[in-house]
Parts: sequence; structure tokens; C-alpha cells
Amino acid sequence: MTQQFEFSLPAFPRGFHLITQKVLQQTGELPPVGFLHLFIKHTSAGLTINENADPSVLTDFESVFNRIVPENEPYLTHTMEGPDDMPAHIKSTMVGASVTIPITAGNLNFGTWQGIYLCEFRNNGGRRKLVATVWS
Repeated sequence: MTQQFEFSLPAFPRGFHLITQKVLQQTGELPPVGFLHLFIKHTSAGLTINENADPSVLTDFESVFNRIVPENEPYLTHTMEGPDDMPAHIKSTMVGASVTIPITAGNLNFGTWQGIYLCEFRNNGGRRKLVATVWS
């Protein structure tokens, strides 16, 4: 059986935001066994699974991504929406637009310290639309 849910997240500031509980609120009860596939319908934000315990990890993510893909570089030409626009597109390509998590015993089968993150790469990205597909 397959179910699909499309929903929006509230606007988040630039950075990395744990959204596991917000996703689970939208999907409801999960099947005993299966997969959750989550897709973001944007090109300047991404999804990832990573450390959900120590908030300094999120600060370090932001620092590293900004060092790898800095803003205001003279070689960037897609700048009509501001200096964070093209770097946001590049960062979202690096992170990816989807994650897939196994479901076991009706729960997301994460490792001990894992959670789902919205990676917001824009200063003012606004609400983000996601599609969650649950299949068993």
C-alpha cells in the first residue's frame, strides 16, 4: 500500500532545522514495514539526515557550506534575487532534494543520533513544500 502527502513547512531562517516531528505529524501512523521517501519541491533548500543531538553540528554545517560556496563571488552570474541565491542553488545540489528512511515496527528506523533536516540556504526562503510518500 502506498500513501502520499503533500504539505508545507513554516518559513525557517537560514540554517539547518530538525523537522522529523513535523514530518511525522503529516504522515500519521506508519506501516509495520516499509519506506518513507521525502522530497522537497525547491531548488534553494535541501534535505539531509544527520546528527540530532548536539546543536553545534548545525552551526558547523552552516560555517562549512558558507566556506565551500561563498556569496558575492564575481564569477557568479545568477544574482537577480540576491547574493544568497546562486550559492543556495549550488548548496541544495550538494545536499540533495530527497531522503529515504526505512520503516521498521511502525517507526522510522534511524540510527541513534539521526534526524531529518531541512537545509535552508536562503536568507528568506519562505514556506517550503514537501512530498512524503509512504509505502509498505
